[in-house]
Amino acid sequence: MDKNGSALARGKIAPKLPSQKVWKTLVRYRLLYLMLMPGVAYYIVYHYFPMIGLLIAFKQYNLMSGIWGSKWVGFDNFRTIFASPDFPLLMKNTLLLSLYRIVFNMLPDVLLALILNEIRSQWFKRIVQTITYGPYFLSWIIVYGLVFSFFAPGAGLFTTLFRDWGWGNMDVLTNSDYFRTMLISTDLWKSTGFGAIIYLAALGSINHELYEAAVVDGAGRWRLLWHITLPGIRQVFILLLILRIGHIMDAGFEQVYIFLNARVYDVGDILDTWIFRRGIEQMEFSVPAAMGVFKSVIGLVLVLGANKLAKKVDGSGIW
Repeated sequence: MDKNGSALARGKIAPKLPSQKVWKTLVRYRLLYLMLMPGVAYYIVYHYFPMIGLLIAFKQYNLMSGIWGSKWVGFDNFRTIFASPDFPLLMKNTLLLSLYRIVFNMLPDVLLALILNEIRSQWFKRIVQTITYGPYFLSWIIVYGLVFSFFAPGAGLFTTLFRDWGWGNMDVLTNSDYFRTMLISTDLWKSTGFGAIIYLAALGSINHELYEAAVVDGAGRWRLLWHITLPGIRQVFILLLILRIGHIMDAGFEQVYIFLNARVYDVGDILDTWIFRRGIEQMEFSVPAAMGVFKSVIGLVLVLGANKLAKKVDGSGIW
């Protein structure tokens, strides 16, 4: 037996138990853990505890019987979803709208942030920021009211001018050919300014000594942009891209539900609007709950896959 072993045998050096280490850490950082408690309590009460409701997806839920008293049906609700003739169309519309949002809404955020970063006049920069940030704080009801006042069939400002000038009738709100374009355009107008804030924060964290060294080496404005600015916001872009991929099954329920009408169901009806109609309007909770579980599983798989792919390609991810 070595010296340390004999010392342990004589009881002169007692190893600390894991519980003692945990308790010592809790006591040492008690104020930090105390500050953390409200956030932990929020997630437990509003995010984890409600997950008990996932059982509804596997039961024939009855309001009078409750979650525990309802009949267990296993995966029958999921079979009902996949056998529904509406399911392929719902998936197609949801995925298309989500992909359009990712492709056409992320790049304008970056572009606006780069433009604002190049503005040297502070008063002009503040005016532009105020104008571009403003629409984000409008509800979709107000946005739809503005769009309706401009494009209402036969009575909107633009439709009236279009007709009076002899160009025929302009149908935007009830035309399935333009419905997705209208959704993406209004979302672009509403969210681009606010989305640029994150990239502006990332641009502000770039070391200015890199720019100074590059200018000394003879780099112009475009080379500074390509070799310093864009790499400086690359990780933020990848992070937001992964998060958006995780929400690819959420195509923007609030906006779509407000803009949706009977003439554009074939291009605008998505999973969330179907869940709302079947769960709230028809008071059938089990099948919509199963659809929610299906969406969550797909979102989790996509986040894990996108994060793993990003770490292989770029070496960075969410975790």
